[in-house]
Amino acid sequence: MNLEDKINIVKDILKDKKVAIGFSGGADSTLIAYLSSKVSKDTLAVTINNNLMPTKFVENTQKLTDLFDIRQEIVDLDFYKDETFCKNDSKRCYYCRDLMYSQIENIAHKNDFDFICDGNNISDLILNRPGILITYGKGFKTPLMEAKLTSKEIHEYLNLKNIPYFKSTTCIATRIPTDTEITPDKVEKISACEDYIHANTNCEIVKFRDLKEFSICEVDKIDEIFNDNKYKQILDELNRQGFNKVALNLSEIDDDEHITLDFEEGSFSYQLPYSINLKETKKQFENIPIIDEKINFKNITINKNGLISGNNFKDYESALDAFMEILIKIKREL
Repeated sequence: MNLEDKINIVKDILKDKKVAIGFSGGADSTLIAYLSSKVSKDTLAVTINNNLMPTKFVENTQKLTDLFDIRQEIVDLDFYKDETFCKNDSKRCYYCRDLMYSQIENIAHKNDFDFICDGNNISDLILNRPGILITYGKGFKTPLMEAKLTSKEIHEYLNLKNIPYFKSTTCIATRIPTDTEITPDKVEKISACEDYIHANTNCEIVKFRDLKEFSICEVDKIDEIFNDNKYKQILDELNRQGFNKVALNLSEIDDDEHITLDFEEGSFSYQLPYSINLKETKKQFENIPIIDEKINFKNITINKNGLISGNNFKDYESALDAFMEILIKIKREL
């Protein structure tokens, strides 16, 4: 299936509906908002400002909703008041999405929007993102996932059609290691560091991670850090913010996630970074038993430990398509 075919699937899903979207202005939600503005009966972009987002986050979302001529509702939530979230354990992204999606759900229902969706794409299912369980639990739709669109394909389409979007839309709390309390002071310092690097380089994606003993700077264009010895002035600023030992990740940030299988002689395997809830996954199939902590469906085996394997495929493309179909049905453990 080519890219245009996948886009048409999304359009068909959204066509003539009243669509409410969780909108961040990143690539995924931007594509949903853009396509919805073309084919839906009505579109409402709901943006949650949790006081933990990058600078100009809200302003950037407003620019896009104005461009697409769709309605927007902005909700300010103070996540610092939520003790469970601020404890910052391994379930923080689950708690975060629960708080945000509850607001989106309420606003959608008050405005009589019957179709609520988010921008999850199929690449998200190969990453350790437990927040997807909230999407499932609240019954939010995932058009990009249904169309089997990867992050790489979404970026390709947006760039091809010259549709603007913003690359820095991830929560600053993700820069703080789990089991370390999230505080306004920590977030403000990290945000100031990222803003400084943005302002003094041409980097579009900057992530500055505070790991206590030292910090790691990650960017999408490493050469920008070394041009004209910029790293010296950057380091001076980071030191001024209180980060004395700073490392640079030599692997550039690449947000073009795609799915690649280990495929040989008609067989494939893929190890997911999370365990699978076989009981919930079983509900997606008819009369398929769980045997020895695994589910066998046709020529694919789903293991509780997250290993997915398959055999007897005629070529790589048919194996990849079957794997994606299984990904959509899998329910992970929290």
